[in-house]
Amino acid sequence: MTIHYLDNSATTPLCDAAKAAIEKTANDIFGNPSSLHTIGVDAESAVEAARADILRAMGFHNSDGTLIFTSGGTEAANLAIIGCATAKARNKGKTVIVGETEHDCVLKSADHLSTLGYKVVKIPSPDGVWDMEKYLAALDENVILVSAMLVNNETGAVNDINEIARAARAASPGVLVHTDAVQGFLKLDGRLSDLDVDMISISGHKIGAPKGVGALYIKNSVIKSRSIAPIVFGGGQEKGLRSGTENTIGICAFGAAAKYGKENLSKNLLHIASLRERLISGLCDVDGIRLNVPKTQFCAQNILNMTVFGIRSETMLHHLSSYGVFVSSGSACASNTGHSSQALLSFGLPEKEAGESIRVSLGVQNTEDDIDAFISALKDGISKLVRRR
Repeated sequence: MTIHYLDNSATTPLCDAAKAAIEKTANDIFGNPSSLHTIGVDAESAVEAARADILRAMGFHNSDGTLIFTSGGTEAANLAIIGCATAKARNKGKTVIVGETEHDCVLKSADHLSTLGYKVVKIPSPDGVWDMEKYLAALDENVILVSAMLVNNETGAVNDINEIARAARAASPGVLVHTDAVQGFLKLDGRLSDLDVDMISISGHKIGAPKGVGALYIKNSVIKSRSIAPIVFGGGQEKGLRSGTENTIGICAFGAAAKYGKENLSKNLLHIASLRERLISGLCDVDGIRLNVPKTQFCAQNILNMTVFGIRSETMLHHLSSYGVFVSSGSACASNTGHSSQALLSFGLPEKEAGESIRVSLGVQNTEDDIDAFISALKDGISKLVRRR
């Protein structure tokens, strides 16, 4: 059976650059980066080279800030949110604002802070648009942290991060701003360095690197003011902010994938846009579906969410899988909860429709054949599975 993998927002296949880096590092660079001997120094040099490549892919120079390697985007977001809120005793009881449609790593970090006495406010995003009216009403001098994702992992909605940051800084001059850019890194035209934020979390396996490696970019001023504290303790690696022996193989592959993605960004974006156009065009004559397209100014081209009326998403996913077509019903990290998608509910979908929605997410390796196979299998599923209302 031919595989048509269209679930790239969940994870991506390894790119050739990452595969080559894994092989080279596994064979030649096995030392501990913290060791002082030559083999350790070689490993440290490889880690630092990867760090520099990722910073450049984000649009930064080494002197702009610090990139802290983590086990993935989830840990990076936890470090940003919990690490900043708890860094100073005077922060206790103050306000943290997050988007209602954030990834679970942000929402559950915020929920944890609420158990410690912090006030947590969640901002909805009807039609994918961050509710500025409710946001402005929640802002005051007690807000210490705002976290807003760059690209929503289920709808592709792109937040105006700079507008969100400007409003936060006007209301609370000492506020810190974090953005989860896991779904935006090397998926949008523009540099992450253009965002007016203090911290940016990214993940390797969303850009062709292996799972188990991510990073948090932290502006120098945050570190100098000691406004972030570690949440993992041990040997003091990564400038004391993330203890544990570095995942050298994963980090080197992450660096190689970021470098490759940056060098091919324009070509990749054009390819994805072409596939999206073919997908939407092919769905025009399909009855019984609705595209859940955000009304934001910008939308990530690689993500398309749709409701298939009368068919539970799990049922449709199994049908598509039988044809070798693989999509998702939303965030892979929340797929085992049994709950409706918070992102889609905030978007404005009734619970029933949220449970009948699927997400197609495109990758650079996808082809027109993948798109055509999805459309054909979807039409077949609708004809066989739909429950007439």
